[in-house]
Amino acid sequence: MNQAALYNQCCRYHGQRVRITCRDGSVHVGEITKINRNMVWIRPDDNLGGYGLGFFGFRGFAFGFGIALGAITGIALASAFFW
Repeated sequence: MNQAALYNQCCRYHGQRVRITCRDGSVHVGEITKINRNMVWIRPDDNLGGYGLGFFGFRGFAFGFGIALGAITGIALASAFFW
């Protein structure tokens, strides 16, 4: 999937729980909080009710942590994997 298609898909899923697979094999599950043409930020799910690594972000605003769009191989709504 090219970067423009990933950007459009991320925009469509903004504010929803997604499952993102990266080129290195890592999988991230969380809510998309911010998107630009190069990065997508997610607030990860974990045992603390979604307040995972990087939750406090820049200046205390909760963007989560960023993933480069070029590193993403797939993105899907997380509800498709967690009934």
